[in-house]
Amino acid sequence: MGADFSSRLLSSTWAYPALEVLHLVGVALLLGNLVLLEMRVFGWGRALPAHELARLALTLAAAGFGLAVLSGGLMFAAQPAELIANRAFTFKMLLLLAAACNAAWFHGRGSLDKLDALARAQMVLSTLIWLAVLACGRWIAYL
Repeated sequence: MGADFSSRLLSSTWAYPALEVLHLVGVALLLGNLVLLEMRVFGWGRALPAHELARLALTLAAAGFGLAVLSGGLMFAAQPAELIANRAFTFKMLLLLAAACNAAWFHGRGSLDKLDALARAQMVLSTLIWLAVLACGRWIAYL
């Protein structure tokens, strides 16, 4: 994707804002479903089997993540140099790495089977990381 793509995307009245909306929809699907799963880990909805709820919630969260990655990748392709130089963007990418490591740790230790204090701490950490990702995403426009 070259300069022609970037200039067309950035000069379009609707294309870049549409990507931003898709990005937000993806993040909403992701974070909303993670919070739903967190509530189950904390004991809310005990009548709902944790594994079945996790299968649904994580499938929707993964779809949201995919939408966010696709739309975010296109937005990045439109102005890579500006974004790489942006501290909020850099921190957002580091937070995404931290979120991935936390998710791998959660699933790797079988936290969904244990639903113990560490599983709850991992879910709180996940939510805090994703909220920080959201904050950094907003700050990108101001730094």
